[in-house]
Amino acid sequence: QVQLVESGGGLVQAEGSLRLSCTGTGRTFSYYAMGWFRQAPGKKREFVAAISRDRATTNYADSVKGRFTISRDNAKNTVYLEMKSLKPEDTAVYYCAADGSYRTVVSGVGMDYWGKGTLVTVSL
Repeated sequence: QVQLVESGGGLVQAEGSLRLSCTGTGRTFSYYAMGWFRQAPGKKREFVAAISRDRATTNYADSVKGRFTISRDNAKNTVYLEMKSLKPEDTAVYYCAADGSYRTVVSGVGMDYWGKGTLVTVSL
C-alpha cells in the first residue's frame, strides 16, 4: 500500500509560479512511475506529466510543455511539479498518482494509487 499526499497548491496570479510536491509513504517509492494529473471544474481529469522510476524518462501534456517540469527525489519519496508562466486555464485540482508501469501512468488509466489532490487557482 502507498499513500500519496500532495501539497503546494494555492492562489497565484497569471504568469506566476508554484511548485507542487507529492510525498509517498508505505512501500518503496522508487518502485513506482509517478504522474501528475489535474481536473478543472466541470471537466474530466487529464494527464499533465509523468516521470519514470529512474527519472530517465518524462512526458508532458502539450498544454504544459515548456512551462511545467516534473522531477523526483527518491531519497525523499517525493515527486515535484514545477509550474511556471501559469495561466487561468491551469486552474484545477492537481493529483499525483503512482503505478508500477510507466505506460499506465502516461495513459492515466488503471493507476495503482492516487492522492487526494491540491487546488491550484490562477487569477488574472
